[in-house]
Amino acid sequence: MSESLSPWQAGELDIHHISTGRGESTFFILPDGTTMLIDAGEMDPTNPRTTGPRSTPARPSDERLPYEWLVRYIQRVHPNPQAPTLDYAVLSHFHDDHLGMVHPLSPLAECGAYSLTGLVGVGDAFSIGTLLDRGYPTYDYPMGLEDPRLLAWLEGSSKSQEEYGKQKRTIDNYRAFIAWQQDHQGMKAERFRAGSKTQIKLQHAPERYPGFEVQNIAVNGEVWTGHNEETEKRIPPVETLRPQDMLNENLYSTVMVMQYGRFRYYTGGDIAGNVDLGEPKWVDLETPVARVVGAVDVMKMNHHGNRSSSNAFFVSTLQPRVVTQNVWCSNHPGEDVLRRHVSRYLYPGDRDLFANDMSEANRAVIGPLVDRSYASMHGHTVLRVAEGGESYRVYTVEDRDESMRVTGVFGPYEAHTGSTED
Repeated sequence: MSESLSPWQAGELDIHHISTGRGESTFFILPDGTTMLIDAGEMDPTNPRTTGPRSTPARPSDERLPYEWLVRYIQRVHPNPQAPTLDYAVLSHFHDDHLGMVHPLSPLAECGAYSLTGLVGVGDAFSIGTLLDRGYPTYDYPMGLEDPRLLAWLEGSSKSQEEYGKQKRTIDNYRAFIAWQQDHQGMKAERFRAGSKTQIKLQHAPERYPGFEVQNIAVNGEVWTGHNEETEKRIPPVETLRPQDMLNENLYSTVMVMQYGRFRYYTGGDIAGNVDLGEPKWVDLETPVARVVGAVDVMKMNHHGNRSSSNAFFVSTLQPRVVTQNVWCSNHPGEDVLRRHVSRYLYPGDRDLFANDMSEANRAVIGPLVDRSYASMHGHTVLRVAEGGESYRVYTVEDRDESMRVTGVFGPYEAHTGSTED
């Protein structure tokens, strides 16, 4: 194919799973032109882990930093490219492949208050209306980065202390960004509220699209019960936990479901569903999340398809027709995860899987199952839902340059999981 992706049209819902090879980022254009970004990852390009054989290459290249590629991509597809803004930015959790890490190549912002990387870099380029994360304003759950218990646990491990230092610099930089943007640009910041379906809403013409809503499902291990805005804490009280039990940042990810007419889309950061050796049972957050989410049309794989994710109950309950996967490592997906996603035992019917850049190493290890399972293994994955939410298509878009050339069109798929009743 040689045609570029056509622009968003009013009434459509566009979901861009952007491929950079250095982390996860999803850009949304909602039916009335409201814009939202979930995550903007940027791993340290000077770290051998980032550039080693287990990691995917930078896309389109390493000539720019990941946040710069994200800015350029969003500029190209934004409904108002002459004056692009982000109505919402949501940070799922505080890991570098979602937030962005401060590294030796991170430039200082023009204002001088923070360094540019990941979400901070994108937010410096585009004015953000409301920023949502799991920790604002205190950032002390399950513990602060200066908590004596954490510092005591880190003693004796130079590697852990080094990683702690990087994490603290990154979080301090992120908080400096929030403070400056609040004081000088009027940005609002809020803690993501599990159970709410009004925290994220259409900003420009909500009356035209009454069938659209975003239901917040979970954050910090607190899961919506399905009734009003009631929630249930699935992680035990902090005072009963060991520091090592609290350090699994993935568990605190934000989770939401977006509905437009009959169409439903799930995204849940890096929550886990499989309990590893020595882990407590409450690590499985996918099971309580699945109970309130139910069936969806499209889902983004939890935790990039890492072995911790996509337990059998979760997959058999959500039953997605389309699955998207952000890949940056050779264990995305785990073989067992992939087998569950394609299993007709867990649920019947066809399903199409899309990965932004499948690792050749993983493809070789897992074998032919990968080729049989994926509709596409490379490129930006763009989901376009038709006005009213009755049907949708998936477009794969070239990520090795900025042509926005469409490399594949899939569908139309009929949306069928949502109710159109009030």
